[in-house]
Amino acid sequence: MASPAASSVRPPRPKKEPQALVIPKNAAEEQKLKLERLMKNPDKAVPIPEKMSEWAPRPPPEFVRDVMGSSAGAGSGEFHVYRHLRRREYQRQDYMDAMAEKQKLDVEFQKRLERNKIAAEEQTAKRRKKRQKLKEKKLLAKKMKLEQKKQKEGSSQNQEQPSSSSEETSGTEEEKEEEPSFIMGR
Repeated sequence: MASPAASSVRPPRPKKEPQALVIPKNAAEEQKLKLERLMKNPDKAVPIPEKMSEWAPRPPPEFVRDVMGSSAGAGSGEFHVYRHLRRREYQRQDYMDAMAEKQKLDVEFQKRLERNKIAAEEQTAKRRKKRQKLKEKKLLAKKMKLEQKKQKEGSSQNQEQPSSSSEETSGTEEEKEEEPSFIMGR
């Protein structure tokens, strides 16, 4: 008889650490507790809910079998059937109106995006044109300087007319003053 009693004795279970009961006071604490619970076992798969599909009413039946007549003496239960059908039809119409409004807003949004895109392209083209003009002016100024240097070098090599060449170079330098790269008001 000792053997059945010995077999019924189970080894003691390892005791888990008692967890303190934590009641979240706000949404942030609740989220923190959920994250801590998830991070205790990182190998466990986390259920990520999928996006709920948008509600759509049931399409109207193709063939209506129990058409209500306007005859007198309809039972008291028929009113509830009629009310339910009417409510469902109103829901369907509201849904169709909402979808039409949403579609209209989407079309307006796409038009607005297109207008903004065209306006931005026009502004970019205008600024690009302005940059090109400034670049051309700078290139022209560099060419002029190079020509002046060549004339100076040529005049210094030509010792025959030192006074006239120095007057020419100084005259061109006075005529050609560097314009600022950014001019206000243009």
